[in-house]
Amino acid sequence: MSTFFNWWVIVITLVNIFACWWLIRWTMKKRPEESATGDVTGHVWDGLEEYNNPLPKWWLWLFYITLVFGLVYLVIFPGLGNFQGIGGWSSAGQYQDEMADANAKYGPIFARFAQTDIAELSRDAEAMDAGKRLFSNYCSQCHGSDAKGARGFPNLTDNDWLWGGEPEQIKSTIMNGRGGIMTPWGPILGDEGVVNVANYVQTLSGRPVDQASAEAGKQQFTTFCAACHNVDGTGNQLLGAPNLTDDIWLHGSSAGAIKQIITEGKNGAMPALGEFLGNDKSHLLAAYVYGLSN
Repeated sequence: MSTFFNWWVIVITLVNIFACWWLIRWTMKKRPEESATGDVTGHVWDGLEEYNNPLPKWWLWLFYITLVFGLVYLVIFPGLGNFQGIGGWSSAGQYQDEMADANAKYGPIFARFAQTDIAELSRDAEAMDAGKRLFSNYCSQCHGSDAKGARGFPNLTDNDWLWGGEPEQIKSTIMNGRGGIMTPWGPILGDEGVVNVANYVQTLSGRPVDQASAEAGKQQFTTFCAACHNVDGTGNQLLGAPNLTDDIWLHGSSAGAIKQIITEGKNGAMPALGEFLGNDKSHLLAAYVYGLSN
């Protein structure tokens, strides 16, 4: 934070605390024009008299105690610009302390699991319970709590894998992340070409379409698409190119969705979690994911 904004925050904060104290004092001060006697103030409006019921002293002191608490808090904890407080607390420091405690408590458990082969570990009930909790914390936001994914996020419970479903391939995906790029072919194919290729792609999974259009699209598919998806459309896991011959569609299976993907392309990304999770947790998480489809 710059020096200007440092002092800006300090001044605004302290002025507001002082203003609250002044406001309480001002509102509770008896004014010379007030002629309050007994239970009423003497103010009358439309035949109604204003009662004289000042705040109880204990309630007033609660306001003062709150202001004092605020000042003490700002001395001990960060809150006044760049001043970190005499307690030296920080959210990052607290996070690091909690992570250190968690690693000391649970690290040996994850290390023990990491000594077991992923395929074998996927059959260990205790390991799978721990893996499920890791999945719920770090993966369910995209792949769903049941791991069946959503549009644009792969289903992990079937046997359709973009980058390979072998144990070490899954672990590599978790640790290093993945980036998938589908080239936009609209400018090259043109509108008619997009329709033809879309029709041909649908025939690969056995869908009824205009056969003449699909036949025209086959040649264009061989020319522009086979390099990634193979001539027979079965895909290439080394490139993350999906299999087009099954009935599993990551971004939608309608004719419109397929045309849009061919025209505009797609950029997909799986974040790398290796640095955050570490090897042992990634190993356990890979075993859980492997077990979902095996």
